[in-house]
This record gives sequence, C-alpha cells and structure tokens, in this order.
Amino acid sequence: MEGLEIKDFRGEDYKAVISFGAWRVAYLNYSQRFDPDKINILERHMETDEVFLLLEGKATLLIGEDAKEVPMEKFKCYNVLRGVWHTIATSPDAHVFIVENADTSDDNSEFLHKEIRVKL
Repeated sequence: MEGLEIKDFRGEDYKAVISFGAWRVAYLNYSQRFDPDKINILERHMETDEVFLLLEGKATLLIGEDAKEVPMEKFKCYNVLRGVWHTIATSPDAHVFIVENADTSDDNSEFLHKEIRVKL
C-alpha cells in the first residue's frame, strides 16, 4: 500500500528494519552471542539511550559494569540510558524490539570484555 512500510525479521541476531532521520528500529532475535551461557561483552553507547521491548520468549538485560540481572517482562519498555554498560541474554524463541539513534555504531560505543553467566 502506498505510504506504508511493513517490516519483519525472524532470522538470527540483530537487524535494523526502519531508519528515519535520527532514529532506527530494529529486531534482536536469539543468536549465540546472546546465549545466556556465552555472553562475554558489555557495551555502552555514548550518544544515545537504547529502548528494548520483549515481544516473545525470555530475555534478561544485564546492566552496569557488575552486570546486574533485570529479567524482562513482555510488552514493557526498558530504556537503557546513554553511557550505561549493558547487554542482553535471550532464550532461543526470543524476539526483542529495539529503538535507538540511527548513527549508533562502534565509533560512538565502548565495549568491556567480561564473561557472564545468566539464568533465564
């Protein structure tokens, strides 16, 4: 239909599906890097907050340098503030909706290597 875009992504990992101006919308689905037994990196974005919304499955946000576990509830918005260390652990059936600045990249983010084990 003219004037309407419909996007979906059911593959593995992260994929931006819509970008406009200063923001982008993405899906984050299970992949090995989000496996609760294989997480080894935290990140923080220096120029943007990042919003997570769990649609299906299970997911836990890991917040701060100490990776405090925050189990996610479906359909609640979780806003990770700019400059806060974080990552996410997901179940194999998880689908997460993400909104962030369109220019978020390795160039304006920092990474901390740390082995973390999570129970979903």
